[in-house]
Amino acid sequence: MKHLIFFTVLLAVTGVTLNAQSKEAMTHNPLIYSDVPDIALVRVGDTYYMSSTTMHMSPGLPIMKSTDLVNWELVSYAYDTLTDNEKLRLENGQNAYGAGSWASSIRYHNDVFYVTTFSSTSGKTHVYTTRDIENGPWTASEFSPMLHDHTLFFDDDGRVYMLYGGGDIRLVELKADLSGIMPGSEDRVIIENAGAVAAEKLMLHAEGSQLVKHKGRYYLFNITWPENDMRTVIVHRADHITGPYEGRVALKDRGIAQGSIIDTPEGDWYAYLFRDYGSLGRIPYLVPMVWEDGWPVLGVDGKVPDHLDLPANKRDWSGIVTSDEFKRKRATTHCPWRGSGTTIRMIASGRLINARVIFA
Repeated sequence: MKHLIFFTVLLAVTGVTLNAQSKEAMTHNPLIYSDVPDIALVRVGDTYYMSSTTMHMSPGLPIMKSTDLVNWELVSYAYDTLTDNEKLRLENGQNAYGAGSWASSIRYHNDVFYVTTFSSTSGKTHVYTTRDIENGPWTASEFSPMLHDHTLFFDDDGRVYMLYGGGDIRLVELKADLSGIMPGSEDRVIIENAGAVAAEKLMLHAEGSQLVKHKGRYYLFNITWPENDMRTVIVHRADHITGPYEGRVALKDRGIAQGSIIDTPEGDWYAYLFRDYGSLGRIPYLVPMVWEDGWPVLGVDGKVPDHLDLPANKRDWSGIVTSDEFKRKRATTHCPWRGSGTTIRMIASGRLINARVIFA
């Protein structure tokens, strides 16, 4: 009997050890312990590119690259300076803190990358294009009005749209070169009070639009926040981009919400969303997704798993996260900025900051 008890205990301990080892070999959420909010994704072949919000900081609108949706490196910024005004120059008591550029959209169309954003600081919608997203150069253009939390969409018939807004979701058609709104086109509401599918009373009305077309249908993802509840993912679908749309709650778990969905070359689907983690910022989660009855189903039994059956995170967040221990050796070689001021970006306590540095 003693031998049987020992064997049972040994099996239990071994099982725990094997389970712990298997989890170590899997992807774990969150993916990056840094502020990476308002995620937008695009896949080109077997490579993924992600854009995010950097608000008032310059350079801005970071571009990150991955080949497995798990491990990312920072490869570019869409702009050096968003615009040139008193708020960004910190003149006459003005500032753009927390403003600047917000939720972006990223697309790849006819061998060109498009990254778009909007800004209350400039009052405009901004468009950045390049054929080489990792090395540039980038071409910048802008137009009025400012289209809040928009998603850029190239339809199969060659027409170009932006869906945007908060509460009511609106649709506008753009000129083919994205230089502005198509003359004579209608700026229409396509979904009234989109957040109503989650609750009648909302702390945050639906915003953060991201549009995907799958098997001929249009799927619009938004974030909303019911009163006394949490951030929630909602989705609306339609057979035509102009609607009519029907909607439902897609995910409600720990406030994990707002982002994009993406497919792999193998045909698997995932959602990339953020969770507000206090002083650390809004950290990204990878969420498995399947299609059921023409609807995207996020998570496992309605929850975001802490571990996924994907290769383990390498924790090499090149250029995204760095130490806040500011120990530097004095430069012994010529510094081209010596004696002048320059603005650099660094991360302190998990948050990106701007710093004005004078090199001695």
